[in-house]
Amino acid sequence: MPLETDSARTWVTEAIRRIEADTNRSADTHLHVFPLPGSWGVDLYLKDESVHPTGSLKHRLARSLILYGLANGDITEGTVLVDATSGSTAISEAYFAAMLGLDFVAVVPRGTTQAKLDLIERAGGRCNLVERPDQMYAEAERLGGQPGYHYLDQFGRASVVTDWRGNNNIACSIFEQMALERHPEPAWIVVGAGTGGTSATIGRYCRYRRTGTRLAVVDPEGSAFLDAWRTRSCEVVAPGSHIEGIGRPRVEPSFVPTVIDEMLRVEDAASVAGMRLVERVIGRRVGASTGTNLVGALELATRMRDAGETGSIVTLICDGGDRYTGTYWDDAWVAAQGWDLAPHRSRLERLLELA
Repeated sequence: MPLETDSARTWVTEAIRRIEADTNRSADTHLHVFPLPGSWGVDLYLKDESVHPTGSLKHRLARSLILYGLANGDITEGTVLVDATSGSTAISEAYFAAMLGLDFVAVVPRGTTQAKLDLIERAGGRCNLVERPDQMYAEAERLGGQPGYHYLDQFGRASVVTDWRGNNNIACSIFEQMALERHPEPAWIVVGAGTGGTSATIGRYCRYRRTGTRLAVVDPEGSAFLDAWRTRSCEVVAPGSHIEGIGRPRVEPSFVPTVIDEMLRVEDAASVAGMRLVERVIGRRVGASTGTNLVGALELATRMRDAGETGSIVTLICDGGDRYTGTYWDDAWVAAQGWDLAPHRSRLERLLELA
């Protein structure tokens, strides 16, 4: 392998500066109070990851993947970036690639909606279609293995590219923002798992910092993660999730079950009802994975209430609802999925004394 030239090193240095400057401009994401009945003695917060420049939690992952590649020497001037992704990660990766003047290719299943393809391309990426979702990985690895290409591999690297000990990762940010609240150390942090990287980072950080905070991961119907956590088997497979951004048909390499204290299954209709409840209560239109998070957080909050425990719970707004106007926010589309939101909506409203 040839030695790195001064000009190549200069390019990498400037690339890292651009990404870090973008991070500095973005500052931190907001922490919203989600009001619960005062008699519970439990405070619930939603950390709003939708305010990142690319509109989702995946902005953090894309930034970490590209910084990792730059620091590793895998990404240099002219490198074509590749990943297997049809969602928010692709939009964020395309954004950072464009910032550095690099091409980005998202390997996506042919059934991906045109709206998502348009968002990826609008951010500067291009889409390489495969027939089936399970073909994404091999095709992305093949493309990324070509000379001058780099496979970002979000599913394989999500748990290793972020410094789980700190460095302003999402866990570090949560604890810093909670410092002046009445219960500064959360009893629970609740997240979903798509790659598994966010739950791995938070779980490791809580142990490393010797906190009493427990990590709960919510899993939608059709996902393999909950059964993998119960059985400690990475061979578990499942049909796949209908909640975009979380849940997978296979156990991804970045999923770390040993750092998770509890997992909760959430029905799809409950996730959509929870999503819509967020808008009613705090005025933020969000995606369905946020609804999954909220349902799980409320389950834990009621347990604390019933046990006479006080404390705080933090979960995430994963992305904004504007990406889902034709799906989760469309009543006709929801009905076509066979999801009846009414019982879940009524239960949540009664629970929060909104009915």
